[in-house]
Amino acid sequence: MTETMTQASIPFHKMSGSGNDFVLVDNRECILDEDTLGRFVASICRRKVSVGADGVILIEASERADFKWRFFNADGGEVEMCGNGGRCAARLAYLKGIAGPRLSFETKSGVIRADVTGRRVRLEMPGPTMPEIDYALDVEQETWMVSSITVGVPHVVIWVDDLEKSPVLMAGRAIRSHQRYAPAGTNVNFAEQLDDGSIAIRTYERGVEDETLACGTGSVATALIAAIQGNAASPAVLHTRGGEALKVYFEMSSEGFCNVFLEGDARVIYEGVLWEDYVED
Repeated sequence: MTETMTQASIPFHKMSGSGNDFVLVDNRECILDEDTLGRFVASICRRKVSVGADGVILIEASERADFKWRFFNADGGEVEMCGNGGRCAARLAYLKGIAGPRLSFETKSGVIRADVTGRRVRLEMPGPTMPEIDYALDVEQETWMVSSITVGVPHVVIWVDDLEKSPVLMAGRAIRSHQRYAPAGTNVNFAEQLDDGSIAIRTYERGVEDETLACGTGSVATALIAAIQGNAASPAVLHTRGGEALKVYFEMSSEGFCNVFLEGDARVIYEGVLWEDYVED
């Protein structure tokens, strides 16, 4: 006997932005319960027992742009920005006829623009804060030389000689929760300068509380720090853990950065309908 779907069934799309994977829900008709969003996100992002994802993106109605987005990390916490997620949201909105190939959408960091060309999406990033460059950070009896910048969300950047041997999980987890970045915490990027001028990067993401295959805002943060230190020019190329290359475009002057864009692929993996069994008992 075939089980039938309940009225609680929720349509969704699964997408990947350079290995960062997301569940996207068209919520323009407010099909989700606002009071239980945190539980919904945490449940649907569980790997092996649910859809599994690094985060959830809601596409909602906006009076200021083509649409409004809301982004939630896998732990259910809502944050301002996610570069790879933003590219996925832009492509899905275009594919679903919500917006044209040149579009804008509303975020907690303001209205940003995107251009969709096939699977490739070029996304405007929020204006970065003034960075802090090369300062010592004591973490569990070890001192790290780090830099930090906020590009919608906060990031620490650490340059290393051997990315493969870097303690991304152990050190990333400790730095993420360091008192200097309390109470919100920070994302932590380990980066290696390559001989051809490009950058290899690994990222420990807060909210996911693990290393992810890619981090769009982390790639932007690392590119901008590298530019300040004289080690990168626009467009900077960053090789992610997932094997894809992201490009970061920017203009730099004595007053800081402007016209910062992130470019990379955004792939639709599948679409489906979520049954109520996704909820954790």
